[in-house]
Amino acid sequence: MSLTVRTIHSGILGKDMNLAVYCPDGYENTDLPVLYFLHGRSGNETLLQWLGIDKTADELISTGEIKPFIIVCPNLDNSRGINSSDTYREIRGRYGMVHQGRYEDYLIREVIPYIDNTFHTVKNREGRYIGGISSGGYTALYIGLRYQELFSKVGGHMPAIDLSYADEDEPYFADEAMWLKYDPVTIAENGIFEDTKVFLDDGKNDEGQFFRTCDKLYSILKAKGVDVQNHLFTGSHNGEYVLRNMKTYLCFYGN
Repeated sequence: MSLTVRTIHSGILGKDMNLAVYCPDGYENTDLPVLYFLHGRSGNETLLQWLGIDKTADELISTGEIKPFIIVCPNLDNSRGINSSDTYREIRGRYGMVHQGRYEDYLIREVIPYIDNTFHTVKNREGRYIGGISSGGYTALYIGLRYQELFSKVGGHMPAIDLSYADEDEPYFADEAMWLKYDPVTIAENGIFEDTKVFLDDGKNDEGQFFRTCDKLYSILKAKGVDVQNHLFTGSHNGEYVLRNMKTYLCFYGN
């Protein structure tokens, strides 16, 4: 097993960005699928180590419960992974610093090509997955549903998705039209889906009650024939909830 933190310079954001990469034993000898796993609002690339994803993956691979794959945790700052500004900037929000910039472009146009050019990866949608927790789950869902040509599996784990636009103190979206552009529910309503697999889950005691959005998104995707799961597990909106369910998540991506 190899766990490294890489620093790449983003021409799109105009600054250096970190990403953590987990590679299972023997990854040098064969091309492997890649899971892009995205952190929440206050997180960064250390999510991989913080949740012990590498150790859990090693355990599941060694017992044959999942097939080997690479896991990438890129730092997306507190950005929600959207293209919110043509240039990078930091803005003080209600709950701390908010980062604006072309983060969607950074992930799609710089992170994925860097990983494919640096590691032995399966360079097609069948070997590429995206998931995330909290606001990272929101990002994973909107990107995964929008870029079906890039990803075959999509996971939103306690995804921080509101059912309606709220003009709050956090300056992620300029207006409702921009919010709708990145809203996974709206994307699902307008999309045509073929063989994308989707995993949704939330805690029954989630303070944000994001299970309501999971239910709505599930109904839309199910009606369109998507292979979608929706789970309501025990727990609240916190790291303990994610840790409790990490094996379930990895089994979804690794089978």
